[in-house]
Amino acid sequence: MTAILPRDPNDVMRLERMGAFFQTRLSFMRSLIRRMHDEQWRIEAVRSELDDEGYGVAIYEADAGQRTYSLVCFSQPISPESRTDRVIAKVWDATFTLADGRPTEDDIRRLAENVPKQEAGRCTAKEIVLARANKSLRLFDHITGRLADGRQPDVKVIGEVGYLMRTTAVYGNGKFGLADREKISSRSELAGPFAAEMLAVYLIRCFTIDLVEHIARRRNPQGAVPLDPAIKRFLGIGNATGLGMAPFLVGHPILINNWFSARERALARVRSVERVKPEDQERFAQLLDRAEQHIAEWNVADERQMGNIIRLRRELPEIRAQALADTGALNRKQPWDTLYRWAEAELSLEGQELLVSLMIEPYPELVDDLSGEMAANETATIDARMSVAEVRGHIAKDYPWSLGIDFSDPARQQRFWYVSEEKLEPRLGERDTEPGAGKEMPLAIGRDVQALDAALIGMPGSLDMSEFLIKHPEFRHVVRRVQVTARYPYAELRSNLVDADMLPLDMLRCKLSFFGAVKFDPRSDRWTRITMYQGAPLADELHEPNADDWAFPVKPGPPS
Repeated sequence: MTAILPRDPNDVMRLERMGAFFQTRLSFMRSLIRRMHDEQWRIEAVRSELDDEGYGVAIYEADAGQRTYSLVCFSQPISPESRTDRVIAKVWDATFTLADGRPTEDDIRRLAENVPKQEAGRCTAKEIVLARANKSLRLFDHITGRLADGRQPDVKVIGEVGYLMRTTAVYGNGKFGLADREKISSRSELAGPFAAEMLAVYLIRCFTIDLVEHIARRRNPQGAVPLDPAIKRFLGIGNATGLGMAPFLVGHPILINNWFSARERALARVRSVERVKPEDQERFAQLLDRAEQHIAEWNVADERQMGNIIRLRRELPEIRAQALADTGALNRKQPWDTLYRWAEAELSLEGQELLVSLMIEPYPELVDDLSGEMAANETATIDARMSVAEVRGHIAKDYPWSLGIDFSDPARQQRFWYVSEEKLEPRLGERDTEPGAGKEMPLAIGRDVQALDAALIGMPGSLDMSEFLIKHPEFRHVVRRVQVTARYPYAELRSNLVDADMLPLDMLRCKLSFFGAVKFDPRSDRWTRITMYQGAPLADELHEPNADDWAFPVKPGPPS
């Protein structure tokens, strides 16, 4: 068998390609659902003290075998003018914390005082995740009203939104007094990237579905009906994500390398397959059918993204013809490589990356083990013995994209990243018109690497970095990045993050695709809405054989 190599980082790590990614079976939500299925987790509501309008406290337990995790939910009334997805919000329809174990009554009283305040409150190391969410009022009211009347909701209305609540923050990793990552990183059930946060979101989904049924029953105890299971399954959790997430991709280079490396090795393994088995070809055809419907149901107001979606709708039939015809790619030697090479030449970036997701999906036996390699120990020290010649060689190999940028052109460094003093969240400023460039975050990697290369010109090639950095300590962070990227090829974004034409949205979509998000709905170039766990099995379906079959969810037909 001729092994296909993973794709070149110089191509994969460009923002325009990263901003075209879709979820794959390695995405973190998918991996968590598989773990829940394989390990026979048990999830149930153990407490529900909600009034007629659904306000109060509820607790959901996830029994993971050796340990139990509890989502403590607080639902409260808020005024319409207070409901906002912006970070300046002070109140939310619902707030949550994922507790380690079972909280005591004292814990619940303490959490009731703090969790609804979010950043203004404080948690302890007993809690792992802090989150908040707002209702999608139109859909929430539609479903509760229909159920209370004894009718199922309108599937068309459900398809237009797809979630009952939308999270506006899901915090972990020691923020606001929460447990540090080190406390849980050695636990197999939470060892994967963002596993605790993904568990919290799944349990929030359970709460939102139960909440609408609870309100409907209270309104009409005799005549209310429960939600149709197919509709429940289609309802996910929304999320509104802004710039705060973007710098993560720069600040965690080894972790990001491991994410991309796993994804690219998965693709390479599939492209190396010599012949397609009939059952794998049939599975691909089924997924292609589902993807066509999924893309047909994906509509956004953003003109740029809607244009991409319309092109995708034209490209999916082309993929079908190229792959499944009698003389198509899947009937040739190394069929997936043949199909992918055609896509590189003929399809848009979104078409190519959608195909990547479709190609990986039928091969759990080839790729699922890679999900266990996506965490990272991010300790990285400078190799002070590395010579000037070696460092310049690594720059020439890994940073040619940065050396070709003319930073004397103001447009090439028009933006700057900084941390908001009020909310301690990353923000993006315009260098010529906004104050704060003196507080710039070190995200202009291309500019800094180019400056390092210029400083090394003329230095003796045998000079150690120890001697160079004693005289030029301002380059320590750049030398470290160059050395990290030399060892971890997917560690660095190969784009200028301060360019006037840079789209932060590409960074958001990339990270969210690794989470497993779908239905990207840009609201500007700096924030987007998404849907999580749409189509995922419900808590009582986790043990069914097809629990992992929820890629490219589509809205259900009318209830029977």
